Amino acid sequence: MLLEFKCSNHRSIKEEVNFSMIAGSDNTSEELLKGFGNFRVLRSAVIYGANGSGKSNFISALSFMRDLVSNSINHQPGQGVFQARHKLSAEETPSEYSIQFVRNDIRYAYGFSVKQNLIQDEYLYYFPKGRQVKIFERNGLEIRPGDRYKGVFDVSISILKDNRLFLSCAANYSNIKEIEEAFMFFNTDIVVYNPEINNWTEYSIELMQNNDMIKKVFVDILRALGTGAKDVKVKLEKIKLADLPQELQLPDALKSFLGAQEGNRIEAKVVYDQFEVDLMTEESTGVKRLFQMICPIIDILNKGKILICDELEASLHESVIFQIVQLFQHYQKDKFAQLIFSTHDTSLLDTDLFRRDQVWFTQLNKERATDLYSLVEIKNVRKSENLEKGYVSGKYGAIPMLNKKFFHELEENILG
Repeated sequence: MLLEFKCSNHRSIKEEVNFSMIAGSDNTSEELLKGFGNFRVLRSAVIYGANGSGKSNFISALSFMRDLVSNSINHQPGQGVFQARHKLSAEETPSEYSIQFVRNDIRYAYGFSVKQNLIQDEYLYYFPKGRQVKIFERNGLEIRPGDRYKGVFDVSISILKDNRLFLSCAANYSNIKEIEEAFMFFNTDIVVYNPEINNWTEYSIELMQNNDMIKKVFVDILRALGTGAKDVKVKLEKIKLADLPQELQLPDALKSFLGAQEGNRIEAKVVYDQFEVDLMTEESTGVKRLFQMICPIIDILNKGKILICDELEASLHESVIFQIVQLFQHYQKDKFAQLIFSTHDTSLLDTDLFRRDQVWFTQLNKERATDLYSLVEIKNVRKSENLEKGYVSGKYGAIPMLNKKFFHELEENILG
């Protein structure tokens, strides 16, 4: 589970912003929280804000941290670390990222900074029995292991470079359980979905082919949404590119270049009362999006992962999003999955769906830098308040539309 994430100097984020999945003192919907030590942890959070206010950049920062941990071991000499500084930050100002999370009932704290496209600082601690223990601290290329880890990082240190994270190196060149757990949190537990980049259709087909339960749940969802679908037929198989059907054959020059390489051949049909529809060529965009998203979400719920999605409504209808949030809120107690997403859909601002500490906003300040804050931080917000009305009226800031005065002046100028 994700507990807390902080970052600074990342795109529109200039000064440090702090995002937390730890519940506040509010006792509303207490049954939806997960206890961990002294913490009560939220299962979902939603982020609102105007276009360009930094919602996507906040999610980008989380995604950047995940990807750098997973991939920096592959960085070659002379290859700099990508650093997306705020436009008003000096070149020597570091970009900083830190996170606290839980994996297999142990809390970890990890962070690093990037300065002038190189790793400057890095640390990893964990909390067995609730007490902080240092695994390592780093400054430049100097590694200071904790007392329990002296002498076990020699190989990892030997391959360390100023463009590689030490966590990435140690996960690949040591056998330390705590290092592996921390690395796997980034590598497998955080799932970032961007509808403009990701296409999970093939992933969904593979899941349904291998898991009858996931297929049944997906068909039940299609029926519940009134699509009229009765069943789905899916098939995913490995096929040599040279063995493609005649109408799909590759040019001879390309065929000889690819040789005996294999690809995935997928088939998916949606079954209705009197006919079948090919998913890829005949089905509606809405059902295609359901096909892409629902099965991976079921898998994420079953495995207790964290789904992070930018503008979820770009992929799914608002009624589907409402049900997805409910799934994350009420899923079986032995699994703890989390959902963090941004949206413009104000119909989801409902106290029956979200506690106040689950609702976040982004807003640009005078420096055109992103401020991130929770609804809990705003004074005089009642537990029973109409959140949608309050947001649209501008009570919470981060307003997604121009004000009435602007429209009145515009109307006067145009109409005279």
